[in-house]
Amino acid sequence: MTGVTSSNYQATPRRIGRAIIAVSSALAAATMFASLAQAQSCQDLWVERNGYYKDAGYCFKTARAISFFGNAGCMYDDQAAVPLPRHIRSRIEEIKWLERSRGCD
Repeated sequence: MTGVTSSNYQATPRRIGRAIIAVSSALAAATMFASLAQAQSCQDLWVERNGYYKDAGYCFKTARAISFFGNAGCMYDDQAAVPLPRHIRSRIEEIKWLERSRGCD
């Protein structure tokens, strides 16, 4: 079995090129995500955040949310009780941070 160890590893131009491409791709993806997040208005962020709750059956309390989403078919009065996957809860926290940082109301 031939494994790569520090004594026999050589950074060939091909390996270096692949590493550069991988890093460049990761940076491009991060930049694109940051640009998309910046492009969202306060309204866009509010709609996205509350859309997750609507889809999961949350019963809205504010006139704005009830007017926009309605409460038909809602099942949960407590946001914490709404069954949301971890990645959606993470996105909601990110949206809240963006809303705070932009001074959204």
